[in-house]
Amino acid sequence: MFTAYKNIPDDARVWIYQSDRAFTNQEVALISDKAIAFINSWTRHGDNLKGSFTIKYNQFLVLTVDESFNTVSGCSIDSSVRFVKELEQEFQIDLMNKMNVSFKDGDTINLVKLPDFQRFVASKKITENTVVFNNMVATKKDFEHYWEVPAKQSWHKRFLIA
Repeated sequence: MFTAYKNIPDDARVWIYQSDRAFTNQEVALISDKAIAFINSWTRHGDNLKGSFTIKYNQFLVLTVDESFNTVSGCSIDSSVRFVKELEQEFQIDLMNKMNVSFKDGDTINLVKLPDFQRFVASKKITENTVVFNNMVATKKDFEHYWEVPAKQSWHKRFLIA
């Protein structure tokens, strides 16, 4: 059951999928339509899930579920993964690669492979103050407040040179 993102509670679960390229405006509209249709049919053992989504920077798809309404199950998570894989196929994008890392350089969003991120840290192109996207956040509140953070405040800090 689709609910407007602003009406999803702060403790809702989130899953963040970063694309290996920016979506066009037309793709954002199509992905939005498909996300609404998916969420309207999203269930846990036949019970509706109350969910939403947002697209940030035309590059990040964020799915949310209000678990105070119904909790997700392995099967419902699997169905969301199938949905994301269908988007990958249709739009020729990579949303599932956890070895890609995104960071900001001014207003530009860069996506690099993890080894390249590590090289950028070593060469000081990325510092502890570089804004990174912490796609490991688990709730809407954390997404809203701790998703875009300096590298020193994220899991990325393990790669920083002391």
